[in-house]
Amino acid sequence: MTQIENARLEAIRAFLAGAGWGGAARTPLPADASTRRYMRLKLGDRTAMLMDQPQSAEASVAPAEASPEERRAHGYNALARLAGADCARFVAAAHYLANQGLSAPEIYAVDEKAGLVLLEDLGDDPYTTAIAAGADEAMLYAAAVDVLIQLHRQVAPATLAPGKMLFVYDETALLAETDLLTQWFLPLALHRPADPEEIEEHRALWRAALSEVGSAPRVFVHRDYHAQNLMWIPRRREYRRVGLIDFQDAVAGAPAYDLVSLLQDARRDVPAELAEAMTARYLARSDTFMDAQSFRAQAALLAAQRNAKIVGIFARLATRDSKPRYLAYLPRVWRHMAHDLAHPELAKLKAWYDRKLPEDRRAPSHGQGAPA
Repeated sequence: MTQIENARLEAIRAFLAGAGWGGAARTPLPADASTRRYMRLKLGDRTAMLMDQPQSAEASVAPAEASPEERRAHGYNALARLAGADCARFVAAAHYLANQGLSAPEIYAVDEKAGLVLLEDLGDDPYTTAIAAGADEAMLYAAAVDVLIQLHRQVAPATLAPGKMLFVYDETALLAETDLLTQWFLPLALHRPADPEEIEEHRALWRAALSEVGSAPRVFVHRDYHAQNLMWIPRRREYRRVGLIDFQDAVAGAPAYDLVSLLQDARRDVPAELAEAMTARYLARSDTFMDAQSFRAQAALLAAQRNAKIVGIFARLATRDSKPRYLAYLPRVWRHMAHDLAHPELAKLKAWYDRKLPEDRRAPSHGQGAPA
C-alpha cells in the first residue's frame, strides 16, 4: 500500500471516528464511471453510506461568473459545469431536494476539505434491481415522473447554499458535451481524428439547434436522472418512494431534460408505450411553461444532445480509461439518437450524422482507433 493510500485510510478512519462510526464494518460498493467511491457502513443494526471523493482526482471548477475562455482554461469540469471533487455541491443539492419534500439522503457528517461525506443509506434497490425482482415498472416510472412534477413546481433557485450557486446549463456547457462526440467517438469509429472542419460544422449545427433552449424558465435539473440513480423505497409514500442519488452535477436548465434522461436510458430499454404514457403524464400534471408541441420538440432536441454526450463519454471511458464495457451500450444510445434526430426541427443535424457516421460506423469495437 502506498503512502498516499495509507494517508487516505487514516483520514477516513479519523472522519468516521469523529462522526461516531469508527467501529463500523465497511463494505466497498462496486465502482462506476466516476472518481467517487462508496462504502456501506454497518454499526449494530444501523447502516450508513460513506462517499469518498479524492480531492486530487478531478480537474477544478470555475467561478459562476467565469467567461467561456476562463472556463476552458480550467478544464472540462469548469467548461461543462460539473461539480468535480467539490462534495459540498452534493451536500447543498441534497439539502435543497429534501426541502422540496423529496427523498435525497440525509447528511450526517461532512469534511469538505478531505472530500468525505457520511450520508443516509437508501437501501439496495435501484430501479433496475427492483424491476428485475418483479416490481411494477409502470408504477415505478410514474413515481419518478411525479418527482419531476413536484420538483418543477418552482423555478430553479439561484443558489443551493451560501457560496454554492446552481450553475446554469448554458450554451457553453451544452456544446462542450456535444464536442465529446467528435473528440472521442468519431476517432474510434473512423480510425482517425476529427478534422477542424468537421468539429466546427458539428458545433455550429448544435449551436443553432440549441439557440432557443434558454428561452423557457429554468428548473432544477438532476442531470443524470435514470433507473440506476433512482432507489425504490416502498415503505414511503407517493413520490417519496423514489430515493435520489448522484445529483452533485445538478444545474438550472430546461424542464424536459430529466424526463428524457429517465425515458431514454442508456443502460436499459424503456418500452415505447411506457415512455409515451409517462410523457403524457408529465404534460397532463405539470406546468411545463410551454405548450405540448413545443415541449415535445424541446424534449427531442435535449434527448439528442444528451445522447450525443453519452456517445462521447462512453467512447472516452473505453479509450482513455480502459473501460471497454461501456461500448456495449452504444447500439441502444444510437437507437435513441436516431429516434430523436427524426424530429423535423433536427433535420440538419440528422443529415450531418448520416453523412459522417452512417449506421455501420456507430458500434465500434474497442481498439479500432483513438484520439491523436
